[in-house]
Amino acid sequence: MTFLVDPITFIANWLNGVLTGWGIPAMWVQFIMFTIGAGLLALGAMIFTIGLIWLERKLGGRVQDRFGPNRVGPWGIFQTIADMLKIFTKELITPVGADPILFNLAPLLAMAAVLGLWAVIPLSPTVFGTNINVGVLYLIGVGAIGELGIILAGLSSNNKYALLGGFRAAAQLLSYEVPMAITLLIPVMLTGSMGLNDIAGAQKVAFIFQAPVAALVFFIAGIAENGRAPFDLMEADSEIVAGFNIESSGLKVGMYYVADFLHAFTSALIFTTLFLGGWKGPGAEQYPILGFVYLLIKTAAVYLLTVTVRFTVPRLRIDQMMAFTWKYLTPLALASLLVTAVVDKAAPADQGLLRIILLLAANVVLFLIADRLVTLYRKEHGKQRKVVSEFRPVPVTIRKPAVEEPEVNS
Repeated sequence: MTFLVDPITFIANWLNGVLTGWGIPAMWVQFIMFTIGAGLLALGAMIFTIGLIWLERKLGGRVQDRFGPNRVGPWGIFQTIADMLKIFTKELITPVGADPILFNLAPLLAMAAVLGLWAVIPLSPTVFGTNINVGVLYLIGVGAIGELGIILAGLSSNNKYALLGGFRAAAQLLSYEVPMAITLLIPVMLTGSMGLNDIAGAQKVAFIFQAPVAALVFFIAGIAENGRAPFDLMEADSEIVAGFNIESSGLKVGMYYVADFLHAFTSALIFTTLFLGGWKGPGAEQYPILGFVYLLIKTAAVYLLTVTVRFTVPRLRIDQMMAFTWKYLTPLALASLLVTAVVDKAAPADQGLLRIILLLAANVVLFLIADRLVTLYRKEHGKQRKVVSEFRPVPVTIRKPAVEEPEVNS
């Protein structure tokens, strides 16, 4: 395989041959290769995050009719580096009364969990950390570690606002994990495998056209799992100042900041793999470098859509956020799973186009029914609220002031 067709595999095979030629045992060669690969992947993700931060701040400025970063470097491209240098040189402070172990462990968990998700995401047909056959379960398990880091940050800070942010994080992240986990089962059902590389390779027609309702639910739940607007209630500055990381400083703030942006891009990457075919595209199997290009283009489109939602949709109230997942997203995810199971049983995978048409039609019908039910529910709920909120005059008894009788001098 030539360098231009698949450069990463070419370099890996060359390095493997060099280490083997030095007489290093095969077990240690494999360990060294995995260590170098994991280090380069983490380093690449960190460097890539710098560009993501600049891009998102620039796009957010344009959406909100301002310039965004434009001081440090051409078009402000070095502003993120300047901010990182400033944050990393700040003093690390542990508040009095805080749990020092959990307080310092929380940002590490948040950061490590996001980087750990990249271990099972296929970047091309031949480039992936590991192609385990339970990749979907791995996503759920490792993603929960990041949620634990955010909750620990709020609980260990000895601050009331951070504690409120931790409570909100626990309620929000655990609630939106339910519809996300349900919709994860649909690509598994359509593919017959829980390996992410198998799911991406099986999408001759992207699953977003076969299960659009599940894709929509997963996209919304992914934004909520990231804690981004309109679901950024666990760090709402107008309500609880800065939320779970209010007491953090220096490097810990930077780790939360990087984890936030990297988590948003990772969610877009997972969505692309599950519902947009990942690296799948014309010529990707013959030229794996094309698969990486397809994956990057699709993920960038999903990420830009996420950023647009962040800067255009107002924040929900805490009761609206919780009602949205339990009253709407979770039932819709369950209904989508049931419909997909019925169609998958009625039209097996070997029926090709008929199966795709039936899945799409079933999802359209499901969406129309759900929209009608939501409309009826909101009308009925609106009538009840109107009855409760009607003006009811309160009877007031007006008492005449007592008239003092003039004193009579005897």
